[in-house]
Amino acid sequence: MASSSRTNSRTKQTRPRGNPAKAPARGVPKPTFGDWVGAARLRTLPLAVTPVLIGTGAAHVIDIRFHWALALGCLLVAVLLQIGVNYSNDYSDGVRGTDDYRVGPTRLTASGAVRPRTVLVVAMTFFALAAIAGLALVIRTQQWWMLAVGAACILAAWFYTGGKRPYGYYGLGELFVFVFFGLVATVGTTWIQVQAAPQEAWFGAVGAGLLAVAVLVANNLRDVVQDRAAGKKTLSVLVGRRGSQILFTVCIVLAFALAGFLALFYPIAWLVMMALLGAIPALLIVWMYRAPRELVTALSITSLTSVAYGALLMWAFFG
Repeated sequence: MASSSRTNSRTKQTRPRGNPAKAPARGVPKPTFGDWVGAARLRTLPLAVTPVLIGTGAAHVIDIRFHWALALGCLLVAVLLQIGVNYSNDYSDGVRGTDDYRVGPTRLTASGAVRPRTVLVVAMTFFALAAIAGLALVIRTQQWWMLAVGAACILAAWFYTGGKRPYGYYGLGELFVFVFFGLVATVGTTWIQVQAAPQEAWFGAVGAGLLAVAVLVANNLRDVVQDRAAGKKTLSVLVGRRGSQILFTVCIVLAFALAGFLALFYPIAWLVMMALLGAIPALLIVWMYRAPRELVTALSITSLTSVAYGALLMWAFFG
């Protein structure tokens, strides 16, 4: 009897988490349209808007004409990629069993309400739509080398939590978010419009990237205990609660310090400091929270702070 018990225990421990082919669990309500919208994680979409705003403003420094069609195209690519990566994360974390430990809203895959393959198809559909929109921009501008940049963006989106060795599980998520949601998205937006990359685009890109990193830190800090239990080694798992709080603060302070520096040349940029009305409450929550769920609010506020930052900086460049 004891031997049988030990055998069952070993079986449970070695059983792989998740099953990409499993059907929705019995008794689980069918997902509503609201559930699908929730899985798109709308609170993160401002992070896709911010670099496009800043990049468009930086383009105006080179060419006072407003290339509205190209700007909208860049925005479409950014938003579609953001939604695609959110569904991709839902699928990948769900089939790995990582989301079985999470604190935030229930995910489609982890809840068993939707077949994992269906979520994967939705993610790939958004990636494909982003690729089509990006191809249209390339054809319009004849900047064919940017096809490689677009491919790199899609690969980075997928391998964040997808594949055999997702970089998001090894503490590299913040680095890639800074590069792709900051540098690539902002400077790429400027280049598409004016085929140039002025200093304003690079400085703005760093600010956008830092705020995107801050959002990810708030998200990972919320899930640090659960991610550690699931074996997901995010940067917050590696540096702990205090290290994450410090990193969040540094990202916010540096982003606004950059805005202050740009204000020396573009006086309207001082208005970017108005976005601190959102950043300061987020900082207080990150340092004083008692329950992990409180960090969802900090995440949302920081995301909205980011788009306010981008809009005001764009205004400064247009001025």
